[in-house]
Amino acid sequence: MSEQSGSSTPSTSGGSGTSRQHSALDSAQGSTTIADGVVATIAGLAAKEIQGVHGLGGGAARTVGALRERIPGARPNYSQGVSVEVGDHQASVDLEVIIEYGVPLADVASAIRRNVINAVERMTGLHVTQVDISVVDIHLPEDDTEGDDSGSSGQAQRSS
Repeated sequence: MSEQSGSSTPSTSGGSGTSRQHSALDSAQGSTTIADGVVATIAGLAAKEIQGVHGLGGGAARTVGALRERIPGARPNYSQGVSVEVGDHQASVDLEVIIEYGVPLADVASAIRRNVINAVERMTGLHVTQVDISVVDIHLPEDDTEGDDSGSSGQAQRSS
């Protein structure tokens, strides 16, 4: 009668399996809680592993992330563009992604969803109830060359 029949683990100890569906997080010796930031980092890294994903986060998040990366000693923010809600045994994930131009968006979204669910469930023991994906931008190949100092700005100087 469990709503999570696809993710419940078989009972290895007799009798009291009804109060603890996820024995990896709750045991007789204590309980384990997982911070939202941990789940967000796992989800962000899992999303970035998918071919066709250029990056995560909307415009403001990317700007802040770019500034942060320029600070000496600053750590990369792997959870940029990721928001999560973590309960005792479940988690939901919202992602803002930038996709490479030319890739099938639906296929990339499905691959992201599968990879995020697998990574979060495998590493945390939490059941992922949903992964919502918002495609916030498309990365164009010429976007890489515009920021290059030896690229179009050099050509503009020659034509003056």
